[in-house]
Amino acid sequence: MFSRGFWVIVKREIKRFLFLYKQTLFPSVISSALYIIVFGAAMGSRIGEIKGVEYIHFIVPGLVMMAVINPAYQNSSSSIMQAKFLRFIEDILITPLSGLEISLSYIIGGAVRGILNGILVLLLAYLITGLHIENWFLTLVYLSVVAWAFAGAGVIVGIYAKSWDSIMVLTNFFLMPLTFLGGVFYSIEMLPEFWRNISMVNPLYWMINGLRYATLGIAETSHELSLGISILFAIFFSTLASFMFSKGYRIKT
Repeated sequence: MFSRGFWVIVKREIKRFLFLYKQTLFPSVISSALYIIVFGAAMGSRIGEIKGVEYIHFIVPGLVMMAVINPAYQNSSSSIMQAKFLRFIEDILITPLSGLEISLSYIIGGAVRGILNGILVLLLAYLITGLHIENWFLTLVYLSVVAWAFAGAGVIVGIYAKSWDSIMVLTNFFLMPLTFLGGVFYSIEMLPEFWRNISMVNPLYWMINGLRYATLGIAETSHELSLGISILFAIFFSTLASFMFSKGYRIKT
């Protein structure tokens, strides 16, 4: 179905972040360990349980999502930006590869990095907290879908951005605030009604809620709806990325 050139780009993207594993895999694991120790171990004894689950376990799904979303986004967006900056994106565009193949190759590279980061944080959580995963299959489904969605978002931003600073704008002003407002460290049932309603329109809340169900077996809302919303975002971002590549938006001169 896909050409040899497609798989060449996929392999290059995966090898690129594996070669720089100290920069692409370790940081999220280290930061997650600090969050678990500071918030989980230090504060967990004072907070107690949330929905019948120890606090140190309750925060793990949100931390895993943070470890999936940021690397997946950064990998694809930085790859596209680098290709534009060094001007070898033009060499890719003149190949027989379709816009769909080019976009998917970058999305897969970012998604693989996000999934690996998520799995590493889950293993870390097991070593530190003894976390037991309720449903490994559903957990991997959520990791894959969310990683795919934000790798697609990274491709879109990478195409649209005119500078490296533009790539960081989404991370600093959108992704991080939405993540922390998505119920990483608390249940939205603890919030006032106004902020609870705000959280309900935050897509990252639904992704975290779904992963929390997959890993811990608890959910504040329908996990089926959480999965559906996650899949819709993955389809939307990957479709838009493919369309932008096909049209050569901000790439072809």
